[in-house]
Amino acid sequence: MDPDRPSLTRLPAGIALPVAARVALVVVPSSFLAVFYVWPFLGLVAEVVDGSAIADTFGRPGLGRVMWFTCWQAVLSTAATLVVGLGPAYLVARWEFPGRRLLTALLTVPFLLPTVVVGAAFIALLPDALETSAVAIVIAHVFFNVAVVVRVVGGVWSQLPADLVAAARVLGAGPWRATREVTLPLLRPALVAAGSIAFLFTFTSFGVVQILGGPTRVTIEVEIARRATQLGDVSGAAVLSLVQLALLAVVVGVTVRTQRRASVSIGLHAQASPRPRTRRTRLAVGAAAVTVAALVVAPLAALALSSVRPGGRWSLTAWRTFGDGPARPGADLGVDAIGAVVASLRAAALATALAVAIGTLAALAVSSARRGGRLLDVGSMLPLGTSAVTIGFGMLITFDRAPVDWRGEPWLVAVGHALVAVPFVVRAILPVLRARPVGWREAAATLGASPLRAWWEIDVRLLRRPVLVGACFATAVSLGEFGATTFLSRTGHETLPVVIARLLGRAGDVPRAQASALAVVLAAVTTIVLVGVELLDRPTDGGGGGRARRS
Repeated sequence: MDPDRPSLTRLPAGIALPVAARVALVVVPSSFLAVFYVWPFLGLVAEVVDGSAIADTFGRPGLGRVMWFTCWQAVLSTAATLVVGLGPAYLVARWEFPGRRLLTALLTVPFLLPTVVVGAAFIALLPDALETSAVAIVIAHVFFNVAVVVRVVGGVWSQLPADLVAAARVLGAGPWRATREVTLPLLRPALVAAGSIAFLFTFTSFGVVQILGGPTRVTIEVEIARRATQLGDVSGAAVLSLVQLALLAVVVGVTVRTQRRASVSIGLHAQASPRPRTRRTRLAVGAAAVTVAALVVAPLAALALSSVRPGGRWSLTAWRTFGDGPARPGADLGVDAIGAVVASLRAAALATALAVAIGTLAALAVSSARRGGRLLDVGSMLPLGTSAVTIGFGMLITFDRAPVDWRGEPWLVAVGHALVAVPFVVRAILPVLRARPVGWREAAATLGASPLRAWWEIDVRLLRRPVLVGACFATAVSLGEFGATTFLSRTGHETLPVVIARLLGRAGDVPRAQASALAVVLAAVTTIVLVGVELLDRPTDGGGGGRARRS
């Protein structure tokens, strides 16, 4: 071989991006995280360290009850989610039937719905005796998180070798024994993973608990918001925020260790799901699919119905008062619904732009840089593991003095939303970059492309579809974000979730119907965005970020 001729085996080290380019990719997202996540977090720590905040917080009565309720409702909600979710997971993982893809998408919608919409839906669905009860909270959490079991456990279940269960049946094991001794042990790592995700979401639940829990059933998350916004106890709220983070860190550590121990070595590959052959089996599968779909649709249908039946009578009052702002004499609504819609769309547009820009740069940095990229990969996921209430509270107490007195700035809401949305953008883009054929850059270099041009033509041009998917997720997250917005929104700039929660807190049938009407609007917009994700996030021949490549 000619020593002066480029060789594919010798090119990888020479086609990497220049150091300056890799540094530039890392600096922008790192700076964003440093200013709007790390700095507020350090502000929380400073509030706790200052004086006797820890002793004062733990010395107040009622804290033990709050922590106990937070823990046991999260454990019960997680267990119920796993039990209820196994049925739909088995249905969509092991059977092929008409509407299977639609049912899977329908099961996913509740997980991405705004929490205030879920809370309003169950207020409309459940009888008055169950409102503001622990039972209502658990039911709403199951509805909210069953998609986790379907996606995580169902994804593994669909790839389990069917011959193992068949062998157990041949050896005399009944259906339940084969499930208990063969299927469940193989699913244990996925069950642990799904359970840990559900526990994290229910442990840090804010919108559902605030709406359905009433004044007596309070989690740590709700207590943080109450102390910071109602009682003015900033130090106490900061202590509880760090206590919550510490507890979550313990849960994650235990989960990782448990999942590692539960792991089994077995080859997983896509299995062809059988179609029901007998009439009895077809009826059973069809009835199960219809029942699951009805259970998902029922709360949303009750929400829509309650918006046109205030006090049990048919009326369109809730919809007719959308344009009645607080300054209009005689307005029934008392809030500016149209203004809230505009504020939500404005915040979602800015948050999406920020999340896409920061997330895309972060994903490119992770795939191109070395040590800095790995650190950024972990750092970009930290906001997802931190409660939105903690993020909003940290930003509130940090940006309250010159030269960064930004508390009254409307764009700060969008920044808080973007922090929560960036991990979704990174996870949508990064698998595509990592799935890029290894030889493409080398081939470009062989054809004379510079490292920078090869990176642009190969890496960046692959990102059109995953960037759109990430943008849709960011928009959905922003439209429904409630925890951070509770701290950061200001009068005249309230978003839809804040207005809905405010209306649900008022007495009377009309405010509740108006809250339901706004929740229907928010749910419809979010669903449209999620349908866009479903249409965009499909496998393509060009490796453009299909479902199989997402993490």
